[in-house]
Amino acid sequence: MKDLRDKVAVVTGAASGIGRALATAFAAEGMRVVLADVERTGLDAAAHALAATGAQVIAVPTDVSKGESVEALGASAERAFGGVHVVCNNAGVSVSGPSWMQTTADWEWVLGVNLWGVIHGVRVFVPRLLAQGVDGHVVNTASIAGLISGPGMAVYNVSKHGVVTLSETLFHELRMLGAPIGVSVVCPAWVNTRIIDSARNRPAGLGDTAPAMPGREQMEQVARGILAAGLAPERVAALVVDAVRTRRFWVLPHPEWKAFVRTRMEDVLEERDPSPAAIEGLLPNPGNAR
Repeated sequence: MKDLRDKVAVVTGAASGIGRALATAFAAEGMRVVLADVERTGLDAAAHALAATGAQVIAVPTDVSKGESVEALGASAERAFGGVHVVCNNAGVSVSGPSWMQTTADWEWVLGVNLWGVIHGVRVFVPRLLAQGVDGHVVNTASIAGLISGPGMAVYNVSKHGVVTLSETLFHELRMLGAPIGVSVVCPAWVNTRIIDSARNRPAGLGDTAPAMPGREQMEQVARGILAAGLAPERVAALVVDAVRTRRFWVLPHPEWKAFVRTRMEDVLEERDPSPAAIEGLLPNPGNAR
């Protein structure tokens, strides 16, 4: 999709972070943008800011964990702009702690947003893209945690590994069909977002999260510092726009982390126990702020 002007982009998780940066980047390309998020205040603020630049935008409150909400998002996009060309399944949340201590509610919430949100996005929008018969693109936001498996992040890791394999599968399927639809999967490491505060959008009736482990507050403060020093969301968005234009599958905004992925892949091929060197970048210590 070399010419993005006047095309339509849908971005979930658009109220903040990478999602808002994606919406802004697409609008700057002259695209019409559908912003979706469960956080209504941030969603409205993002939409108003883009509209003030002259961009054509609509804001659609959406809970991506619910299929009917994503279906309504698709219908809203079609009513407003007549179709969709780029779909960014970007919404994401996170919890942390030992895998055996995560509650059922933790799993339901994170998998509901991170994995089911992408599943619903693929289910709702890919048939629309195919029916249009024109160039299109699906962008799924995973994480470096979808390629390596750091401790204390089981729920998040599982969700993001699922996004990666869903994206790869979709890529193969669309290529076999000869469809003019590209697929990209975004696997960033530390990005300056509010992911650590994602509990602000956790449904009140979903149940309790796991109890805090000793030292969790100190670890959280370190993690906040690393995130604050992380890559700007705008840089990730720029890489995504380029991937859509060039129809590139892998978007790895932190190339220095490829060494960790390579170690993990070598562990698999050599049938050896997982190496500590494969997760160094995910351990929250000040030396990992890059």
